[in-house]
Amino acid sequence: MHRWRATLALLCFVPLNAALAATAAPFPLAGAELARMQAQAKRVTIVRDKWGIPHVYGNNDADAVFGLLYAQAEDDFRRVERNYINALGRLAEVEGEAELYRDLRMKLFINPDFLKAQYRQSPAWLKKLMVAFADGLNYYLATHPEVKPDLITRFEPWMALAFSEGSIGGDIETIDIKQLEALYAHGAHPLMAPILLAEQGSDLDHEPGGSNGFAIAPAITKNGHALLMINPHTSFYFRPEVQVHSRQGLNAYGAVTWGQFFVYQGFNDRVGWMHTSGGGDVIDEYLETIIDRDGQYFYQYGDEQRPLKAVDIALPYKTASGMASKTVKVYYSHHGPIVRAKDGKWVAVKLMNEPLKALTQSFLRTKARNYKEFYRSMDLRTNSSNNTVYADADGNIAYFHGNFIPRRNPKIDFRRPVDGSDPATEWQGLHAVKETITLFNPKNGWIYNTNNWPYTAAGPYSPKASDYPAYMSMNPENPRGIHAVRVMENRKDFTIDSLIAAAYDNQLPAFEPLLPQLFAAYDALPAGDPLIASLAPQIAALRGWDMRYTLASVPTSLAIYWAQDLTTAFGPAAKARDVLVLDYIQAALTPRQRLEGLVRASDKLTADFGTWQTAWGEINRFQRLTGDLAQPFDDSKSSLPIPYASANWGALAAYGMTSKQTTKRIYGERGNSFVAVVEFGPRLKARSILVGGQSGDPASPYFADQAEMFARGQFKEVLFYREDVERNAERRYHPGQ
Repeated sequence: MHRWRATLALLCFVPLNAALAATAAPFPLAGAELARMQAQAKRVTIVRDKWGIPHVYGNNDADAVFGLLYAQAEDDFRRVERNYINALGRLAEVEGEAELYRDLRMKLFINPDFLKAQYRQSPAWLKKLMVAFADGLNYYLATHPEVKPDLITRFEPWMALAFSEGSIGGDIETIDIKQLEALYAHGAHPLMAPILLAEQGSDLDHEPGGSNGFAIAPAITKNGHALLMINPHTSFYFRPEVQVHSRQGLNAYGAVTWGQFFVYQGFNDRVGWMHTSGGGDVIDEYLETIIDRDGQYFYQYGDEQRPLKAVDIALPYKTASGMASKTVKVYYSHHGPIVRAKDGKWVAVKLMNEPLKALTQSFLRTKARNYKEFYRSMDLRTNSSNNTVYADADGNIAYFHGNFIPRRNPKIDFRRPVDGSDPATEWQGLHAVKETITLFNPKNGWIYNTNNWPYTAAGPYSPKASDYPAYMSMNPENPRGIHAVRVMENRKDFTIDSLIAAAYDNQLPAFEPLLPQLFAAYDALPAGDPLIASLAPQIAALRGWDMRYTLASVPTSLAIYWAQDLTTAFGPAAKARDVLVLDYIQAALTPRQRLEGLVRASDKLTADFGTWQTAWGEINRFQRLTGDLAQPFDDSKSSLPIPYASANWGALAAYGMTSKQTTKRIYGERGNSFVAVVEFGPRLKARSILVGGQSGDPASPYFADQAEMFARGQFKEVLFYREDVERNAERRYHPGQ
């Protein structure tokens, strides 16, 4: 435990008793180190096109990585730094004591000694990339003394391993912070009173994270070339748009998560990859039976009583008067860290923790030239939280449902915590990729995923659930999945334009089972019921609605406010019964409850906007006022009308608000963010759109230059080839210039 504390002290480049690190200057570069970086900068050219997109060209992969990280820091250093502050479990050092247990959650798994050891074990080629990653960021800080980091004044190569996969929320983030705090805040003890946390909310509390991926085979495209739709639904401004190119064969274009040196969702001239969150069961919880022997804790495993490993974790945090630190004693079984208590037992979590292999896979897939090479990268099996939709220039389309799938006893239900004392619950290695749910060139000619199950991914040629253990696919069908099949099936003439149109189709399928029930409830009202007259105009409006959103649509506003009211009112009941809230609303509500929800929705619209007859475009808006990590919103300031709707209602072009709403209008924060469609012909063609713009600086011309196009669903031409980039160049420079 003393080694852990020492490592944490090394991580804190500003002493714990110093003032907040935001006032500190970056670590100075000088001598041979500075000369080395200056020489590397001369080998890198960054070309900014008319949208501010950086096209980074380097002699080798390390040069390209150096330039890529430098360019990212130019566009939004705060987001780059914040991702590593969070990944290293140091958020409380910036935000204060409220983030202590978020930091603890990270530090249960992120041990800097382990990451440094992984770095030392890395192959030489990957070490060079990690050095270039750190050098690019440090050179940016050295050449921009006006930039004051919040905390990290010097980046180290091994830090790249702390954030190696690219998802918006990694596996670690599935651990509930409130339950973790409830267990450890006052010292964990197996005989402590039961931890009772209120079951509130529902699965539709927030705009869902996730994505859409569509792959179209040449047989059903107009030009006879494979098409790929890349449509991540992330929090806005989570990933910028980049191109990174080297003479060693790297030429990737797409969305890169701030601070990472690989394109996470994108394409090169030969292959394209789109990750959608979900996949199989990759995380398991184990109920550990704890025995207290005079303050020494053991847990039952088979016929043994094994000692729990106790580790003291130091958690520095910011206070009004400087820095303080809290030490928490945490416990581990061989399954993993103890993260909560349940039914008188402690719960350990087991999940993937392979940062070196994950970083290797994340980079190598960007250089794949064909399906065989891409498959080879998948054999590393560390893309734990994602499915992958794939297309290439050879005309292949493919699908991988997850990548890291532990092999388990299929007779045991791993959807809930399992008995940690039973050796039969252990993982039995990993499934080979060929054993997981995959598709390759299905006869129907299309593949899709919307974070749903894979059993409709290719229409009648989809995988069969009966062929796989239940833990292979844990996600249910969702309204977007139903919607996606409709826009894909029975098509023979896909083009870039028509695939964009399909991905922006404005149906809201979630209302199809719900509205007939509402109408039946209204029609069954007894004569003289006051609801007949008071709801007549609303029912008439909804009866005449085609269940498609538009800016001018009043029924869209009414239907969404009605559904939001019901999910808020009945979400806790659905969660208590472990039922999806839309399923619960459809199956369990009384007719009166449906009608009363419509009354409340009408009243809220009237209270907020003066009338329930308010067009959707007056309510649903885009606004980007500042470069803050969490955007403020203000109804009195200018904004753009947005036609799209929440993915909760089946909108393929997703748009929703995730923070607590303090405004009357809805302002998007998650959904369509970076969207691209690619045609893999002899000469690649692609179009893309980025929410807002490339830069996080409100003074930049690229801060919101794509906002109006985003609102219209209008895409820009992707400038992929060097000659096209040069023709549209607005700035050409070496890092540091």
